Amino acid sequence: MGFFEKYLSIWVGICIILGVAIGIFAPVVPETLALFEYSNVSIPVAILIWLMIYPMMLKIDFTSIVNATKNTKGLAVTCVTNWLIKPFTMYVISVLFFKVIFKNLIPLNLADEYIAGAVLLGAAPCTAMVFVWSQLTKGNPAYTLVQVAVNDLILLIGFVPIVVLLLGINNVIVPYDTLILSVILFVVIPLILGVLSRHYVIKTKGINYFKEIFLKKFDKITIAGLLLTLTIIFSFQGRKIIDNPLDILLISIPLTIQTFFIFFFAYGWAKIWKLPHEIASPAGMIGASNFFELAVAVAISLFGLNSGATLATVVGVLVEVPVMLMLVNISNNTSRYFEENYKEEKVTEI
Repeated sequence: MGFFEKYLSIWVGICIILGVAIGIFAPVVPETLALFEYSNVSIPVAILIWLMIYPMMLKIDFTSIVNATKNTKGLAVTCVTNWLIKPFTMYVISVLFFKVIFKNLIPLNLADEYIAGAVLLGAAPCTAMVFVWSQLTKGNPAYTLVQVAVNDLILLIGFVPIVVLLLGINNVIVPYDTLILSVILFVVIPLILGVLSRHYVIKTKGINYFKEIFLKKFDKITIAGLLLTLTIIFSFQGRKIIDNPLDILLISIPLTIQTFFIFFFAYGWAKIWKLPHEIASPAGMIGASNFFELAVAVAISLFGLNSGATLATVVGVLVEVPVMLMLVNISNNTSRYFEENYKEEKVTEI
């Protein structure tokens, strides 16, 4: 592990502070970046996420995708965790904190809005950043792609009924433009470019050059893109963090607990089922992280830009990256406990 990776937590802390400082002292920067947004998706952030995803897509070939679909246990862990467990535990945990533990700190009507925002996050599993978390934990690229595709298909039919059931709101409309744009930006385009690049480089330079030289050129890009993304996200919300420090802290507590719980639920289940680490880690990561573009867009349309629900989804954005980096570290440090699983079920190497 190089110097840059070894002290990643320090760079993350610096980027968070820098992002908040930019939002407070140089608001023209996030205001300018905010102009470049389409269908609730920030184009600057999308570009950085794309740069983080592209190196992983380079490792995928069509044979590995076919093999990944055969791992029904891994997909079962992902689907059950994301759609039968996560939304409901998010609801229970948020009600417990906002209406019981924090009842003397948060007005009842605001607590209801915070719960709504938390549920919107819980009902929308990640589409983009899971590729980054998977790559940082040496997850299987093809399996990660397959699980994202499956979750996006379920999202089309499962998101609205779950939100309606938990919140009793009947006018929930999925912003399909946000969903479709996100899938195109974060899955389709990088996959096509990755496959084409892989084919061209292997054809012209050979497989050894591709693995030993070409892929290694992108080693630093993922982390650099992650840190820049973190800086931009916190610059967007710098003023809210300063103006609402207590509320942001209170909201972040149940969201953080939920994130850890869902990760360990899926990760532990995968261990019990003797799945290899390259399957177990992304299975846990996709449930722990959220499709925050979708959650924020729905919160704004249902409750308004300045609502507590929207603030809760925004806090979800702020909490996700630092917490997920903690889980990445935990996953990497516990990978040795999955070594025995490779003897029973070896995923085809790419």
